[in-house]
Amino acid sequence: MYATLANSTWARICPFLKRHPRVRKAEDAHVFLNAVLWILRTGAQWRALPESFGKWNSIYKRFRRWSELKIFEELLDVLSRDADYEWLSVDSTTIRAHMSAAGAAAKTGGQKAQSFGRSRGGFSTKIHVKTDALGLPLKLYLTGGNRGDMIGVWELLEPEDACAQALLADRAYDANALRDKLEQAQIKAVIPCNPNSRQIPYDKEIYKARHVVECLINKIKWFRRIATRYDKLDLTYLNFLHLACCIIWLR
Repeated sequence: MYATLANSTWARICPFLKRHPRVRKAEDAHVFLNAVLWILRTGAQWRALPESFGKWNSIYKRFRRWSELKIFEELLDVLSRDADYEWLSVDSTTIRAHMSAAGAAAKTGGQKAQSFGRSRGGFSTKIHVKTDALGLPLKLYLTGGNRGDMIGVWELLEPEDACAQALLADRAYDANALRDKLEQAQIKAVIPCNPNSRQIPYDKEIYKARHVVECLINKIKWFRRIATRYDKLDLTYLNFLHLACCIIWLR
């Protein structure tokens, strides 16, 4: 018995797919999404996909095409329109990469262009994530596992974040440039200072709510295809992440 999308979940996704100009035969996408969800949850190789879902290569090609068209990312954007912008939280997590993730083709920019890095933790990728006040995902960004947290935060911040009252982050984000940017947008910085730097007061009560972003990171790591990176390309790994976040929104 395989985990599948509930009928109620499919009922929320189907109208989006029917409206999308680049999606063909949206009504038949239910089985395709169940197949991708099976890969996402098990972390298995595409060739191991059960025959009941159809030909694995056809499903992979369709997933690759949807990834290039940013369909999963657009679905996440649609679902996150109901986000609670009382405050935002940002954080990152390092994901170990499997040996099969190495060796991206030169035509894709090679391995160096696919957000890999080497550090004490080994061959890895870092996921940078932004959540709303309820801990629901809003945006994701990838860097090499050896890169700092501040590298990713600039990619997470967007103009629409200006409606948030505060940004919650740990001391890894204690940087004057970030504080200045938040002040310009009239967003309160709830960020503790590094012990060796000048001490700036922050709201410790609001800071307690930052645990929601850590809870989200734990949730996405329950998807085995996320917890270990097997994908050679940022394109496919990031779209697995987008799909995992969509599932979390639809729960």
